[in-house]
Amino acid sequence: MTRFHDQALDLFTASESFQDTVEAPLAERLRPREFVDFVGQDELVGQDCPLRRAIEADQLSSVIFWGPPGSGKTTLAHLIARHTKAQFVPFSAVTSGVPELRMIIKTAEQRRTSNGQRTILFVDEIHRFNKAQQDAFLPHVERGTIILVGATTENPSFEVISPLLSRSLVVVLKPLTEEALGRILDRALTDVEQGLGKWQARFLPDARQGLISFGNGDARALLTSLEFVVMQAPAGADGVRVIDGAMLEAALSKKALRYDKRGEEHYNVISAYIKSLRDSDANGALYWLARMLDAGEDPKFIARRMVIFSSEDIGNADPSALLVATSVAQAVQFVGLPEAQINLAQGTTYLASRPKDNASYVGLLEALKDAKTHGNLAVPLHLRNAVTSLMRDLGYGTDYRYVHDDPRAQTEQTHLPPVLKDRRYYRPKPPE
Repeated sequence: MTRFHDQALDLFTASESFQDTVEAPLAERLRPREFVDFVGQDELVGQDCPLRRAIEADQLSSVIFWGPPGSGKTTLAHLIARHTKAQFVPFSAVTSGVPELRMIIKTAEQRRTSNGQRTILFVDEIHRFNKAQQDAFLPHVERGTIILVGATTENPSFEVISPLLSRSLVVVLKPLTEEALGRILDRALTDVEQGLGKWQARFLPDARQGLISFGNGDARALLTSLEFVVMQAPAGADGVRVIDGAMLEAALSKKALRYDKRGEEHYNVISAYIKSLRDSDANGALYWLARMLDAGEDPKFIARRMVIFSSEDIGNADPSALLVATSVAQAVQFVGLPEAQINLAQGTTYLASRPKDNASYVGLLEALKDAKTHGNLAVPLHLRNAVTSLMRDLGYGTDYRYVHDDPRAQTEQTHLPPVLKDRRYYRPKPPE
């Protein structure tokens, strides 16, 4: 069990203390305390998974948990706190800054010197720290003063500095499946002590599926909505609260719902935007762009999707599309809102108006499928470099045609393993 410093607030202890003073939200009360209760990320923390073994053996190195809201990042932090002998110190990027970090580092150094105890620093929403603030972690991670455990909903490639990424394991959590959400829902409805078991709520099949769909891969959203719905449902003469699809819809409609930058509507609107671009409908694309901007969507997210779209859907039909999209992304970083809306609008109309060709992307998918299907096919000998005499004796590089000396090599020389020699992955559309 973790030993806690007097001045350090442990996440798990904090949640228990909170429950002693006021009833915590359902999502907090049901937070798993053991791995066996943690559902939805079995490929990461299953019985024999390396991450779980490292946590249980108290051999965790710096790690960054990246995943959507409600996927289990903070819960993993709780489990680390329960299963490690290191000092576990939570640190919020929302409420804390570099001065607080210096105090934590100083205490960690003293702890390490006096009794050899390690310090695990859990940084929630690490993406909220700017690059200079993230630099403050780096020397202490390098020296081993702290083991950094970060959590973020944003792509670490864009939001976490490269030196910190290179010193950390990035663990990707996926949105929870409907099956996992269903298990969480059933547990909440039957758990009498921490869940809603005492309320005797029974969901009819259509209501159960509707609530799971409303959760949209987010356990916290599911449980928050579940608690609200059950509290709104009237009890029958037998005390049972039977909830059907109509009651579910009525209860959820009472809840103040708006565009959530990481919720269901976020995915719906960005999907409409991308499909408008793909169909060369500049008007539709501008409308959905306006919807996102008006709702406060991160312009960097929109710009990143434009960069992806330029290669995925336009490709070599107009290679300049990628240049335009990356320029828009740079402009967004440099200019910022509100003026960057102009750059986004220009990029949007350009991408919508260009010819479309996804041959590069389709070809990559087909090649990836072959790579997975056929495994590690040997590189043909003539394509290998003979950097030693032994390699030359083994035939490395034999019969290779240097295209500058033999122009026929471009068409006659094969560059695929024999089993794939007739594959044609890249099939560009003919120019219009």
